[in-house]
Amino acid sequence: MKGISIKSQEEIELMREAGRILAITHEEMRKALKPGMTTYDIDKLGEEVIRSYHCEPSFLNYQGYPASVCVSVNDEVVHGIPSKNRVLQDGDILSLDAGVIYKGYHSDSARTYGVGEISDMAKYLIEATKQSFFEGLSAARAGNHVRDIGIAVESYADECGLGVVVDLVGHGVGKNLHEEPEVPNFATRRRGPKLKAGMTIAIEPMITLGDYEVKWMPDGWTVVTADKSLAAHYENTILITDGEPEILSRADGIEL
Repeated sequence: MKGISIKSQEEIELMREAGRILAITHEEMRKALKPGMTTYDIDKLGEEVIRSYHCEPSFLNYQGYPASVCVSVNDEVVHGIPSKNRVLQDGDILSLDAGVIYKGYHSDSARTYGVGEISDMAKYLIEATKQSFFEGLSAARAGNHVRDIGIAVESYADECGLGVVVDLVGHGVGKNLHEEPEVPNFATRRRGPKLKAGMTIAIEPMITLGDYEVKWMPDGWTVVTADKSLAAHYENTILITDGEPEILSRADGIEL
């Protein structure tokens, strides 16, 4: 367990509040989405909501990232940089990845939404990606290993005939946005660390309608599918307990 922090009850409460604020932020962005908006508009809205709760965006200037919300459109898997020139069109799908710092503790989550009327295949991808998270969540129990989460995610995606991105993984989260351990969305050769109560991790399947291969764009951040197929991203910060895992990045009255 070297390098993996076990959170105290006080730390968990801080992360629970960070997660509540993040869930509200996602909901406000979701409600605002419409054709004609720019990805810059979405980023600014997300930042405004976060700061209205006297919190800071986890992503802004993190390792040089220039925005508060990663806004990824269609074949963009993750880390899309918001732009005043990227206008949303009816039928686009949009992955929003954001984080909140509350009193020194992070929460991290992502959602994928449709803009206007989207295709049946896009709906299928979004719902299957979300469900793949919950399949992984079911394996996130004390006594299991990190590998068990990846097996559950990958098995479900395979059943759905979808691709699982393997170049990007989930992670621990707490005082730092990224902590140990890495949490792959696929089966690994090694079992990885054993899960223990008090660990806080982000499970974040990135799933495609096509192949698993991705490439990085010249901006150094945006990751796209190599075959240009649609991609979706669903993530929550969770707490390992002695029983059922708890989703920390949620708020009462807001659908996960």
